[in-house]
Amino acid sequence: MRAGSSRWDLRSLAPAVSLYLAIRVLGLTVLALWSTANGASAHVLLSRRWDSLWYARVAEHGYGFTLHAPDGRDLSSMAFFPLLPWLEKTGSALSPLAPSDIGLLVSALASAAAAVGLFALGRQVHSDRAGLILAGLWAALPVAVVQSMAYSESLFVALAAWSLYALLRDRWLTAGVLACLAGLTRPVGVALSAALIVTAVLAGRPRPARMIAGCALAPLGAAGYILWTGHKRGEPLGYLDVQAEWGNGFDAGLGFARFLATPVWASPLATALVLAALLALAAWPHRAAWKQRLPISLIVYSAVVTALALGASGYFGSKPRLLIPAFPILLPPAILLARSRPVYTWVTLTALAAVSAVYGAYWLNGTGPP
Repeated sequence: MRAGSSRWDLRSLAPAVSLYLAIRVLGLTVLALWSTANGASAHVLLSRRWDSLWYARVAEHGYGFTLHAPDGRDLSSMAFFPLLPWLEKTGSALSPLAPSDIGLLVSALASAAAAVGLFALGRQVHSDRAGLILAGLWAALPVAVVQSMAYSESLFVALAAWSLYALLRDRWLTAGVLACLAGLTRPVGVALSAALIVTAVLAGRPRPARMIAGCALAPLGAAGYILWTGHKRGEPLGYLDVQAEWGNGFDAGLGFARFLATPVWASPLATALVLAALLALAAWPHRAAWKQRLPISLIVYSAVVTALALGASGYFGSKPRLLIPAFPILLPPAILLARSRPVYTWVTLTALAAVSAVYGAYWLNGTGPP
């Protein structure tokens, strides 16, 4: 597969950034209009609801807060990884902005950096046009409104995209440092560690010190926070207890399959059929990526993110949001669109952007968290 140019200049980046911003501005405009008609504030919806409140609470007061929910659960702030609240705390100390507003600023800057990173990945593995379309597809995801919230998804994707790009460019130390930071952002940072380690194992040549160092650095962020949480809880794997108290865990998708099957047909057979369908649906983009000979690092990373997202138990309404970091699954359709006539590309992106804008506004004005 022919890789795109590795030379950088502002003119090459401008189309990807412009396309990303245009799609997100459309989404935020629809959100503002919908929220106003609904008697709500788009600013509050983006910065001071659900997880954004927890990140701001950690930024303001540190860890140790536990909320005793009406359903009996004990919800600890330790469930939230520290990089975003650290940035919120630092930004708030250096400016008059509240931590939640710093969170919005971080997401805005990080999402733009993520769009450029996706463009770079698409260009590296195929062409400029594929990179441009990849950035557009990510901006037009149905739940892309999360990219503009004071959540950690945009920060994580920016770090992940550039870590994978550095890996493709054989810059192992850079990839490892960025993967380490991603591991301090979300637990799914382990997917980047897996990508680096598998790539190193399959390298088929003597492994230089920088390759070994990159692989060693990658898991330190997530491992460090998990071990720190375990120390605070008095158990080595106390972070798993924190997640269990929130009602989260990993059951390989069984709970999600049961959740989808029960309204139609409450039986073990129905659950098994839905689980098989979920596995097939998750496998399809990775099979397509393999057939297109995409780098193994992207396939491994995406497969681990997808497995963790679909296999997680708990609040199933968050599944689409948990898949936002699985951006390599958008590469096969981006490449297909890059090979098609431009009119098909722009019609597709326009339709997806419109659906994303309406759905995001509807979703965020609802009662349940994304």
